[in-house]
Amino acid sequence: MVENKNNLFSKNKYIKGNLKFAVIGHIEWINFLKVDLLPEPGIITHAKTSLELPAGGGALIAKTLYELSNNEIHFFTSLGKDYYGEKSFEFFKKIGINLHVAWRSEPTRKGFSLIDKNGERSITIIGKRLAPSFNDDLDWNILCDMDGIFITAGDNNLFKKAREANILCTTPRVGIDLINQSKVNLDALIGSNLDPDESFLLSDLNEKHRYVIKTEGEKGGIYIPGGRFNAINNNLKRLIHMDVVTHLLQGYFMV
Repeated sequence: MVENKNNLFSKNKYIKGNLKFAVIGHIEWINFLKVDLLPEPGIITHAKTSLELPAGGGALIAKTLYELSNNEIHFFTSLGKDYYGEKSFEFFKKIGINLHVAWRSEPTRKGFSLIDKNGERSITIIGKRLAPSFNDDLDWNILCDMDGIFITAGDNNLFKKAREANILCTTPRVGIDLINQSKVNLDALIGSNLDPDESFLLSDLNEKHRYVIKTEGEKGGIYIPGGRFNAINNNLKRLIHMDVVTHLLQGYFMV
């Protein structure tokens, strides 16, 4: 088995702007395994390559915004004071993202992601998702100076504080109840319409948000208001599951 270096994002280069971004969210240390077929009950499969790095919605959006801005990216998160937490901290520090960490006694969440030759994937997560809280002793005043903020994990007081930024976006994965409790109007609520943990009805929302965007992988998705949009066909082989498109759209919408 070949173990890949942590250069997953190095091939993608974008024209950068000068907007100031922050992400409030979670990190999961994931071991990505490339297999020919996803395993069936009772079947042993062999992985051809392995890649370990911090992932999760917060990590992916922070890295996407880092590729889009010349300014420093502030990433507020929570990590366990353990091996995987320290490795995650070192990873983001090395690539130049400013990590603001609320350290926890609980272990850093980790997991495995099996990806087959068609780009389909299966993920197993181990442990509780660690989320920052407004009560954590972090420099939350930085948020007031941001052009855009994206939240993938937090509490309703963080939503209220983050609303001081020009643009505030989030994902339904944080919980529709939490979004409603914050009583904050969002510039965009962006999620996958194919993921049961992110699908919802407009009637579930207490506030009328500026945009609701539901992605549907290769089928494109839905803008509300606006209607359906098509996925971009770039003629490239699909390397990872199409819900990554959701994370990329979450980053691009902030620009």
